[in-house]
This record gives sequence, C-alpha cells and structure tokens, in this order.
Amino acid sequence: MSESHYEQQYLDLMARIWREGDERVDRTGIGTRSVFGAQLRFDLADNVIPLLTTKRVFWKTAAREMLWFLTGETNIRPLVLQGVKIWNEWPHARYVRETGDDLPLDDFVTRIADDEAFAARWGDLGPVYGKQWVDWPTYRYRADGLYEKGEGIDQVSQVIESLRNNPGSRRHIIEGWNVAEVDKMALPPCHKSYQFHVGRVGTTLNCALYQRSCDVALGLPFNLFGAALLTRMIAQQADLEPGELVWMGGDTHLYLNHAHLIEQQLEREPRGHPRLEITGRPPSIFDYTIEDFAVSDYDPHPPIKAPVAV
Repeated sequence: MSESHYEQQYLDLMARIWREGDERVDRTGIGTRSVFGAQLRFDLADNVIPLLTTKRVFWKTAAREMLWFLTGETNIRPLVLQGVKIWNEWPHARYVRETGDDLPLDDFVTRIADDEAFAARWGDLGPVYGKQWVDWPTYRYRADGLYEKGEGIDQVSQVIESLRNNPGSRRHIIEGWNVAEVDKMALPPCHKSYQFHVGRVGTTLNCALYQRSCDVALGLPFNLFGAALLTRMIAQQADLEPGELVWMGGDTHLYLNHAHLIEQQLEREPRGHPRLEITGRPPSIFDYTIEDFAVSDYDPHPPIKAPVAV
C-alpha cells in the first residue's frame, strides 16, 4: 500500500480509532470507539478531489446534498425527488415517534415524494445547515419593547465578497452552530465551521473544516468530498485556485455495529487518483447544478453497506 496516496491518512485514522479508541456509550445507544482531535490534510490542486477508493462513494449524492444546503432548504422532499436517501431516517423516526404509526421507511419516503402536504408536515428537519448558511436569523428590538424578525444573513455570499475584497481577513467563516436554534434541528450540525484562507500571495483558497462529531465509516467520506466541492465552487466564484483542505474532528468515532465495514475496508488498497472538473462557471454560487461536475479516473472498490445510527 502506497504511503503517499492521499487516502492512506483516512485508513490510518480508521485503524487507530478501531484499535485504540475509547469505547463509549453514545446518544444512539449503539456504542462507539472514539478519539478526540483528529486531523487530515488534502491538496486540491490540479483538480484532485479526496474521494475514497477503498469503497465506492456515491459522489453525486454528496454533491446533490451540498447543492441542497446552498438553497437554504430544510425539507427532505427535494432530495427524495432526486433519489437522495441520506436524510430520510431522521424525519421518519420523528413521524413514528409522534404518530405511533409504524410506517415502514420506504413507504414514508414514497409519501414524502407523492404528497406535498404530507412532506410539508413531516419532511422538515428544522433549521439545519443551509438555513444557517444562507439565512441565519436576526432580530430587531422595536420601540414597543418587543423583538421582530429581521433580514437573514447570507454567510456564503458574505464570505465570497470578503474573499474578493479583503483576502487577508481572518474572518472568512461559514458557521452552522446556532446555539439559539440547535434544539429545533433534527440533527445539530456535525460539520459545523468552515474557515477559508487565501494563500500563496493571494492566488489559492484553503479551507479548514471543524467537525464536532464524525462518523468516520459512513459520514466522513461524504464530508470530505462535500467540503472539497464547496471549496472548489467558492474558489471559482472568488477567482482563486483551490489550495488545501484541512479537516479537523472533535469526537471522531466508529460505531460498534460497523465492524464488518471497517475490517473489510482496512484490507483494501487505495487505487487511482480521481479528479473533479467543474465544467462551467455559473453566475453565482447558488446557480451550480449536478451537470456542472464531472469526476474522472474513479475506479473504486465496491460499496460496503452498513446501518445509519439515528
């Protein structure tokens, strides 16, 4: 196995957690092995993308999720209509809990797709990710002593504008952890803080992502691709070249019921060096579509299925 392959650091992290991590009782009741304070670094130059090859990562699903975040949407129906399944379990669990109707997940998702009113009632996740990214809520103090909602803050547009006009700033940040609204979210943001940095004499864009909680087997492959894709899009919109992606994990864990996935993946060797090309330049960060992205030289090992902890 080549030590120089970008994926080796991911596999080394997975092995360290599985062999040395603290075994913990977690929120889901499944149990994890965990380390705290991990770091991975990836060079994004020359269209390189940190797409894992030791199991297939469905990169179009990750890209569609990122584009959905940028819409500010919080309902799963637009994802369901595109065949994206990664958020289905959370609203389904709420539906079963609140109604007592043990509707199978597949039937629930079909109703979300077919019934707009049902989707409006049961498909919403609360003010997750994209809502905070492009419409962070503000409030005004009125003369009568009451507060009213003000205009939301579009952090994404502000960062791009700041990168263009004040590249040396240390405040190029997109933050998802809104303390006042965490309890309203189906799942508080895991990949919560993105900070951007202009380097190499003002020509490259670096991104540091801090993730408070990370499911290394299922979540991290998507998170790495999504963060790299977001960095690439923002770099293009700010007339910069992609630099480095630095990923940092807080509680970085593997679920105990993912043993078969972990052991099988650790036996595989990385292969190839996939590239991501953005085929055009839309007028704004909000105008990209899945057709704007093309991945080449991707020949991964087969996927490995494992249950999602809700």
